[in-house]
Amino acid sequence: MKRSDLKNAKRIIIKLGTNTILSDEGINFTKLDRLAYVCASLIQEGKEVVIVSSGAIGVGSMELNEANYPTTIADQQAASAVGQTLLMGHYSRFFKYYGVNVGQILLTRDVVDYPQSLQNVQVAMDTLLRRKIVPIINENDAVAVEELNHQTKFGDNDTLSAIVAKIIEADLLVILSDVDGLYDSNPQQNPNAQLIDQVSEITDEIQQMAMGKGSEFSTGGMATKLNAAEVIFTTDSSLVITSGSDPSIIFDILKGESIGTFFHRKGDK
Repeated sequence: MKRSDLKNAKRIIIKLGTNTILSDEGINFTKLDRLAYVCASLIQEGKEVVIVSSGAIGVGSMELNEANYPTTIADQQAASAVGQTLLMGHYSRFFKYYGVNVGQILLTRDVVDYPQSLQNVQVAMDTLLRRKIVPIINENDAVAVEELNHQTKFGDNDTLSAIVAKIIEADLLVILSDVDGLYDSNPQQNPNAQLIDQVSEITDEIQQMAMGKGSEFSTGGMATKLNAAEVIFTTDSSLVITSGSDPSIIFDILKGESIGTFFHRKGDK
């Protein structure tokens, strides 16, 4: 799909990073409210919206007064269980204000690797979308543990969002992050770093541009977003990585404006 065709995107996935959801004080309610407004507006226009939300462990850690990201598997599980409950309560409250219901779907890698369970996931999401309910998807961190079974864990929600896009044949994946997109060098270290407008292939040079992990409560980085892009390249979907400071930027993305970094297959521009 070309940038100019994004206005025709019907099925849209919005992935929110931990740093997009959290501020130093906790959950950023202003962003959640704006996100709910954007999604409600898109649904009114006849579009279908799915959210892949990070932040459960970060929210849970803050609720449990942890100063840093938990280091043990058990503590991560506990923080996720607490944080996911809080997150869904806030999502439900803000979306309900705009007349939209949400539904929680927690996934593990093994669920999408088996045909029968994969079909169950597809039916569940298709049914929610048909009824204009927004699926809120996250990895089931309380049970998906790498040390227990490497087949159960996606590893990061950037990859998860791309896999979901492939599963439901989404037209567009928008990853809202704490950066404006992919830069040719680290903009925090180089004030002359240039934003890359479009990418159609993940080359060694592009890989070298990937930056490291974000805050103490973040598990991803630009490298995981490039992994997501490689998944997207195997589908008919497109990907935009941009800043999540104001979720209403999605309106401009759907107008075809040059925002963030646009990932597309060769031949589409």
